[in-house]
Amino acid sequence: MLISVLTGQFLELLTLFAIVLVHELGHVWAALLAGATVKSVQLLPFGGVAVLEDNGKLTAYREIGIALAGPLQNVLMILFAAALREMGWGSAAFMTYLIHANLIIALFNLLPILPLDGGKIVQAAVSLQAPYYSTLLWCGRVSIFASALTAVYALLPLESGGGLRLNLLMIAAFLLYSNITDHRNLPFRFMAFLMSREAVYEQHMDKGTPARPIVAPLAKPLDDILRLFKRHQYHLIYVLDAKGGVMGVVPEQRLLSSYFGM
Repeated sequence: MLISVLTGQFLELLTLFAIVLVHELGHVWAALLAGATVKSVQLLPFGGVAVLEDNGKLTAYREIGIALAGPLQNVLMILFAAALREMGWGSAAFMTYLIHANLIIALFNLLPILPLDGGKIVQAAVSLQAPYYSTLLWCGRVSIFASALTAVYALLPLESGGGLRLNLLMIAAFLLYSNITDHRNLPFRFMAFLMSREAVYEQHMDKGTPARPIVAPLAKPLDDILRLFKRHQYHLIYVLDAKGGVMGVVPEQRLLSSYFGM
């Protein structure tokens, strides 16, 4: 901020923070409508992060809606600024800057890298088909790799004697730190997922949806079976003996009861 004052770009910086604030408020409003709790909002010139606590109420579709609500605010601001520019209100140069800044922030946040909106959309979409643990694990790993690759790209000009891409390097560092932190918290996120499975059972009973079978040999570790659970599906576990015959069928809540009782 001090550098922006010295270089005469403080208004541009304030504008970026205002855009990011409106962007994040879009996430906040959508999250509150979806029944989630907003714990905090972190603002940065190139984007922000709304930290949510879903209490087991967020479906993948609601997560996608919450993620899209941020870029939607940017689209609305672009349309508003374009309308003002066409009517001749305010500075045409500032309105053009406002349009470009909103466009850049919206497109940047739609990149398929966590914790950006695009990464959250991809993660939620993948969780509709893949086991939830694998979704968290591989989306996190891909995002860490992409963040590291961005940092390397920011440093590449140094090899040929060029200037450092400082802005890009700061963004990459933020993404890398966030993804490494999330990766370390994966066991806690997965535990929260298992603890919210009661809601899936209630929906299964109310709607009468078919249960998804999981076939597991008797010797298969309990952790490995739980990691096959999918987000919006209720599971019945078919336990096989050494000859491949079905020894019994165990509902998932009994499996969870045994797991949390250990």
